[in-house]
Amino acid sequence: MFSCLQGERHRILLLDTSKSPVESIRAGGRYHFIVEHDVKELGAHTLVCTALYSDPDVECKYLPRYFKFMVANPLSVKTKEITLVEACIENHTKSNLFMDQVEFEPAQHWNATILKADNQHLGNNLLRESFKPPVLIRSGGGIYNYLYQLKFSSQGPPQHSKSLAPYAIVFSSVVSSGFSYNSDPNLFYCMQPISRKDVELHAEEVPSIILLEKPFLVHLDLTNLTDRVLGPFEIRLSQGDSLDEKVVMVSGIQTMPLAQLDAFGSLDFHLNLIAAKQGVQKFSGITLFDTREKKTYDSFLEIEIFVDSE
Repeated sequence: MFSCLQGERHRILLLDTSKSPVESIRAGGRYHFIVEHDVKELGAHTLVCTALYSDPDVECKYLPRYFKFMVANPLSVKTKEITLVEACIENHTKSNLFMDQVEFEPAQHWNATILKADNQHLGNNLLRESFKPPVLIRSGGGIYNYLYQLKFSSQGPPQHSKSLAPYAIVFSSVVSSGFSYNSDPNLFYCMQPISRKDVELHAEEVPSIILLEKPFLVHLDLTNLTDRVLGPFEIRLSQGDSLDEKVVMVSGIQTMPLAQLDAFGSLDFHLNLIAAKQGVQKFSGITLFDTREKKTYDSFLEIEIFVDSE
């Protein structure tokens, strides 16, 4: 009895009774094998169960069975990239100050929301809050804090190291009123945004057993991770120039066209390949080319396959 689990990237041996085989099974009888395995890889899986046995008429018989199933996450956890700006207003004078108004105006390509403990959000563009009665900021280091959430607007991303917003404060003291303070426009500034992946490529299904030099199909899924339309695309397989370095090759036309992807959309397609080497092999090098933006995406997808000679 032989059993293994074939995933998209790994092939795991679950059971091998060749060293301690079952001597005999009576007519109509059964013999149960219980195997436990913690599946940690997502995607398509194939459970391969093979029985090698003999009977009085034939010396040896070979009985393989294949059971295909999908492994998915029971929960989905997603995070969103946000920019938070905290403004700390501190009184450096020897007198108590009374804050009458605070104004925060986001720079171009930014929208801002003030975050408050009572979950009340003010409007986006010009954020102005007036206080009745005024807010007391005590002398000698009294502090009042603001927290703003900034998001990119639909017009486009901000440029490198540009000002996020100027800050204006109207306040008064015990002896006088009507003072105003305008901060340096570069008090809040934005560094280059963190680079994010625009597209992601997954292998949805890979044949459990592939025959050498015979065409086979790999089921792939392409996902747009942005809020804009991408594509159309061209997909190709890039490996070494030497035949000795190539594990698989494209069967047919080397470049495959793909339609454009809507914002956060996905597309299923099949890639027709031919295996060039026998045994357990790994290959990568699937690249995408956006024909409209003239941009190349490396998928970094690595696929493991089992190639048989027969």
